[in-house]
Amino acid sequence: MAGGWARDGAVSEQIEASISDELARMKARRAQVGESLTHCAECEEPIPEARRIALPGVKLCIDCVRERDGQHQMRGGINRRGSKDSQLK
Repeated sequence: MAGGWARDGAVSEQIEASISDELARMKARRAQVGESLTHCAECEEPIPEARRIALPGVKLCIDCVRERDGQHQMRGGINRRGSKDSQLK
């Protein structure tokens, strides 16, 4: 059910379009370019052949990828400027 000037189903269509756009962006980001390296670009440890075959264009070893992914998770937080609680004080 849409409200105001929007037609029925407009909100659902917008949500679906946003999800599709985000999925496409994530797939493009994950796509590797070029040929796989034999040694990690960060720590210079050998990258196993099975990993290079499974992920064409791989540049990092498993340990460096896990470390990098862990750093991304640690960045999360609360946007206190936008929360209602901070506006009430």
